[in-house]
Amino acid sequence: MKITVLDGYCLNPGDLSWDALREIGELEVFDRTRPEQVVERAAGAQIVFTNKTPLDAETLEQLPALRYIGVLATGYNIVDVEAAHRRNVVVTNIPTYGTASVAQFVLALLLELCHHVKLHADATRAGEWTRSPDWSFWKTPLVELAGKTMGIVGFGRIGRHTARIADALGMRVMASDTYHGEDPGLPGFRWGSVEEVLRESDAVSLHAPLFPETRGMINAHSLRLMKPTAFLINTSRGPLVVDQDLAEALNAGRLAGAGLDVLSLEPPAEDNPLLSARNCLVTPHMAWATKEARQRLMNVAVENLTAFLAGAPKNVIR
Repeated sequence: MKITVLDGYCLNPGDLSWDALREIGELEVFDRTRPEQVVERAAGAQIVFTNKTPLDAETLEQLPALRYIGVLATGYNIVDVEAAHRRNVVVTNIPTYGTASVAQFVLALLLELCHHVKLHADATRAGEWTRSPDWSFWKTPLVELAGKTMGIVGFGRIGRHTARIADALGMRVMASDTYHGEDPGLPGFRWGSVEEVLRESDAVSLHAPLFPETRGMINAHSLRLMKPTAFLINTSRGPLVVDQDLAEALNAGRLAGAGLDVLSLEPPAEDNPLLSARNCLVTPHMAWATKEARQRLMNVAVENLTAFLAGAPKNVIR
């Protein structure tokens, strides 16, 4: 049985092992695969793993041996699932591996916006404290989160984990989601519409999936609902935000700051306005990438394939 990994580098740049997959079949791992290389590299493979390499209907038609696609991520929009189903190809994803890591990163971005730790550490290293006439100084306003409101748009696993961390910092939490599920049991917690969350929160963290109805949900109109002192955090999907609209709001002072681990196009174009926007932190889609989370992802990928081969597939995209 031939197993092909089309783009394994981001999951495993060398600090993990592919041995568990190698024990299952004849494994070939490519660091990266361009769309035009997919058919050649996956030819004859019954099993294909992909993270961000697209597998569209035209490509699937040229892979008659294919029986299983393992998406090495939670989001699966890079696979034409309907086309796969028509060809009786099972598609699975990895739904839970990065919950703790992404929630932790949300707070890392938020705390940096509140304290600008790197700015002040660099200033100290450059001698500004040594030359200061005072025993203490700061170069930006500093923000305390206790008593403020954290708004969460999309209250799934990561949103709920983020809420628990925010609560531990003394923040009130409100959330918006089409499905409420179990009450999180946080003091002062309440539900609200997306508009209410944007209007009332001091920090808003996006955890919504990317659907046609959520694409561009943070735009010029919705940004006008937010407090000018508020922060926006996005570790979910870049296209939830209209880049130009957010950049304009930041540059005009209509929003205090933003922390973005995802953008509408990745890697971004050099002229993406958010790369130079006022008080905007942009990181390279790394919230998921702690070694612990990547190892969990690898483990679940192997478990998914093992379950499929045993005739009881799990984490199947329907």
